[in-house]
Amino acid sequence: MNDMNGIFTALLTPFNADYSINDGSLKKLVEFNIESGINGFYVGGSTGEAMLMTQEERKHILKSVKEASGDRVRLIAHVGSTCTDFAVDLALYAKELGYDAVSAVAPFYYGHTLQAVKQYYYDIAAADMPLFIYNFPGSNGFGLTADIAAEMFEADDRLAGIKHTSTDLFTLRQVKQRIPGAVVFNGFDEICLAGLSMGADGAIGSTYNFMGSKFVALYNAFRSGEIEKAQKLQNEACEIIAVMCRYGVFQCEKEILTQTGIEMGQCRRPFLPLSPEGKKAVSELLLKL
Repeated sequence: MNDMNGIFTALLTPFNADYSINDGSLKKLVEFNIESGINGFYVGGSTGEAMLMTQEERKHILKSVKEASGDRVRLIAHVGSTCTDFAVDLALYAKELGYDAVSAVAPFYYGHTLQAVKQYYYDIAAADMPLFIYNFPGSNGFGLTADIAAEMFEADDRLAGIKHTSTDLFTLRQVKQRIPGAVVFNGFDEICLAGLSMGADGAIGSTYNFMGSKFVALYNAFRSGEIEKAQKLQNEACEIIAVMCRYGVFQCEKEILTQTGIEMGQCRRPFLPLSPEGKKAVSELLLKL
C-alpha cells in the first residue's frame, strides 16, 4: 500500500432516463478523471449511490470501471452493506476483477454491537484483499476511535487503512501516530487541506469528479510546501462546494458534468431532482470552473 496515496475520485454513477446504468457516460467519466491527473478511483461508495443499487448492479459498476481504467490508476472497491454475506461477495468479485483494495462502511440501521462491527470487517478481510475501513459516523452511527482502530489493525494485518469521512481530524492524527503503515484518506472535500496537514496520505472525494485537477494541484502544492497556493485552491473549491450544499451536492455534480458534455442523468430516488434554481446556480458555477 506504499503507493496508495494522492487524490482518488469517489466516482459518481451516471444513469439513463429509466435509471439504468449509462455505461457510455461512465467510461467518459473515468477517462475525464484520469486525464485530470487523479491517482485512483473509489468505486461504488456513497457518491456512486451504491446503497440504492442491487447486488448485480454494484458488480456491473465494478466491472465497467475496471474495464475502462485498466491498470492506469489505483482502484478501491466499496463493498459495504447491511449484510455481511453481500459485502464478502462483492469483495471476492473485486479481487477477481483485479482491484487493488476494498473498503466498507460499517453495517448500519440495526445498531450492532462493537464486536459485531469488528467481526463484519474481519469477515470481509477474509477475502484476502487489503481493506480500508470507511469511517463515516455522520451517516451510519458508528464512530471509529483510535483505540478501536489500533485494536483492529493489530488483530488483522489485512486492514490497510481508513477512509476518514469526519471533521474529527484529531482522531485522524491519532490513527496515523498509533498505527504505523496505516494509510488514511481524508473524506470531506471541504477540509482536504486540513486533513493533509494532520497527516492524511491522500483524499477521496466526490467533487473530484469535476474538480479533480484542482485537488491534484492542491495535493501537489501541499506536498511541495507551497502552502499559500494550496490554501488558495482549497478556498476556491470551498466557494463552489458552499453553493452546491444549498441545492444538493450529488445533484449539482451530475448537472455540472452533464452541462460540460458527460450525460449523467438524475440521482435515484429518494433523491429529488435538481431544482430550476439549482440548475441556474450550476450554470453560474461553470463560469468559475
